[in-house]
Amino acid sequence: MIRRHSRLILSALAVVLGLVASATTGGAASAHGFTSVVYAEIATGDRPGHVAVSLELEYDLLVVSAADAERNDPLFQDGTEAFQFGDADDQARALEAYDDTVLQYVADRFTVTSGDEVCALARDGDVEITVREGVPYAVIGFDAACTSPGSAHVVTSTLFGDDEGYVRDTKTILTYDIDAHSGSAALDAASPTFSTEQSLATRFGEFFLLGAEHLLTGADHILFLLALIAGSRRLREVVLAATAFTVAHSVTFILAATGVVSAPAALIEPVIALSISIVGAWHLWGLWRSGKAAPELDSKSGPLGIDRAGWLRLAVVFVFGLVHGLGFASALGIDEPWSWTLLGSLLVFNIGVEVVQIAIIALVFPLIVLLRRRVPTVGLWATGALAVSVTAAGLLWFFERILGQ
Repeated sequence: MIRRHSRLILSALAVVLGLVASATTGGAASAHGFTSVVYAEIATGDRPGHVAVSLELEYDLLVVSAADAERNDPLFQDGTEAFQFGDADDQARALEAYDDTVLQYVADRFTVTSGDEVCALARDGDVEITVREGVPYAVIGFDAACTSPGSAHVVTSTLFGDDEGYVRDTKTILTYDIDAHSGSAALDAASPTFSTEQSLATRFGEFFLLGAEHLLTGADHILFLLALIAGSRRLREVVLAATAFTVAHSVTFILAATGVVSAPAALIEPVIALSISIVGAWHLWGLWRSGKAAPELDSKSGPLGIDRAGWLRLAVVFVFGLVHGLGFASALGIDEPWSWTLLGSLLVFNIGVEVVQIAIIALVFPLIVLLRRRVPTVGLWATGALAVSVTAAGLLWFFERILGQ
């Protein structure tokens, strides 16, 4: 009979399995939760007092948000039709045909202020369609005219607010080169405003929270981590696996975010999904081979007490960690010249990611260990069910991201 504490452990693991199961029902676009990211750039304009603004907005979210709530707005009809057919040229034409509607929506929710004046926003240039993490984005240019320029500019973004009912939260990743300052900032509903006079401490604090929230809302990265936990029988194994993953994704994250290396999202996102399935299936293979939650180390263990299969697993985790790092950089979307301030922001973002990663390991791994020790059979089935759910989610996302290209 399962003791009371074992029931508590099972209840906690049931919550984890429930979250994983719910993730398998989501599409590729929802792999990072019901949130959205806006990528914004502002720079000194070509004319005195003008600010050049470029926004990257989720195409389908922009269409439904800017269109009439009764769904009879022509933008909604033409825009959703273009989205369903997936033709980038048609999507761009749909937005350009309703420039006034798009401008009105954006101007009410994205403002540039100079002194006490809100700079007048106008459309500038053609609309382009790009893809981020398998999701079509509209790249739209604007010109902000400030008739009485001050010493500092203030940007406020409330685009795609949760009161609109489409997403839970929206992050705006702002890149700026204005007022003799350059860098990046992160805005959200709790902190929607940025000033070019913002302190470094405030900026770093925002990037720490952004890193933590990115992992918390990134179901694909969390499932990869859960697959590592499920396939580790000893604390040493999960620590080494998490370390290999951390080192690998930190390297490529910083290199990609600073523009040293690059890779198309159309390649990175399917590989990330496939990595989840492979790591989950690795544990299932161990179950089939040994009949235990993870294969025991053999008597010919190598350095650090890890056998050949263990070192192969670490190598695979390291390689996939390199790919996940490119995914982190793509999601951050920073586009600015290299600087020590930029490097500091990236490191703080990465620390935020690692804090959440450590918290998940500290929460889930002890539960699995206790369950394996107290109720071995149930522990075997629990980790097996976790691995199956993770593998299924990864495969689902892999095919969706491949077919969605």
